[in-house]
Amino acid sequence: MVKTKEEIREIIREIIAEIAPDADVSALKAEVPLREQLDLDSMDFLDIVMELRKRYAVDVPEADYPHLESLDSCADYLINKL
Repeated sequence: MVKTKEEIREIIREIIAEIAPDADVSALKAEVPLREQLDLDSMDFLDIVMELRKRYAVDVPEADYPHLESLDSCADYLINKL
């Protein structure tokens, strides 16, 4: 079930689109922190993490949350976990 970096970015975009339906996920820059590009609060971020856990059985400890800052950092972090 190994995913490519682009597939993981697309998964994150889909999850963000569900959590923040007004967000333009097609315009997200891969290297820029998501919270700088989107109006995400800490609860939205937790919802993203919870959705990853629910859909893909990915365990993301709180200490690893900084690794999920941007699309690229999410993909780099998750590539071996999916």
